[in-house]
Amino acid sequence: MELADVDAVLFDMDGTLVDSDAAVERAWERWASEYAVEPAAALAIAHGRPADQTIRRLLPALDDAAVAVAAGRQLALQYDDLSDVTATPGAHELLSALPRLGLPWAVVTSADVRLAQARLCAAGIAAPVLVTVEDVRAGKPDPEGYLRAAALLDVSPSRCLVVEDAEVGVRAGRAAGAMTAALKGLDGDLRLVDLTHLAYGLAAAAAR
Repeated sequence: MELADVDAVLFDMDGTLVDSDAAVERAWERWASEYAVEPAAALAIAHGRPADQTIRRLLPALDDAAVAVAAGRQLALQYDDLSDVTATPGAHELLSALPRLGLPWAVVTSADVRLAQARLCAAGIAAPVLVTVEDVRAGKPDPEGYLRAAALLDVSPSRCLVVEDAEVGVRAGRAAGAMTAALKGLDGDLRLVDLTHLAYGLAAAAAR
């Protein structure tokens, strides 16, 4: 599939549209200290995954109820930590271009709705369609979130472009049957320096 064939764009949130890396790391480091987990071990696997998935890998002895409590604590550490949360480079340029190009878009995130709305608001982004961890049974790398977003936009997943900055997200996009665009040196169908790169690419494809 080429960019000219894209009918909708599906974005990850943290690290893709919203620069929240520092806040995410602070929350996991504090959580790790509270739960006697090596912070580096948490940070190595947390990015892009729902909190409960990460916690099950870090603390496999916990039962479901304890995992839920631990995941709730991890999210609570993030809700009010918005001081340095901003839009990523090129995000506003790209999002303003999509309506002109006739491309609907959605956000698919492993955050819950409260955290997603807080971070998007802090970054000055209003998502027309938002799929959170509360809307799916299985988080990334499962494709359910991206499949749900495509259905909400009434676009075939095979005509969607998934934009990600985490390996689990790229895997989810591929599993959904979408074309993938990857940031931070990841191996997507398209490798992006930043979102400005994608804005130019989509505009050029539409002009052909």
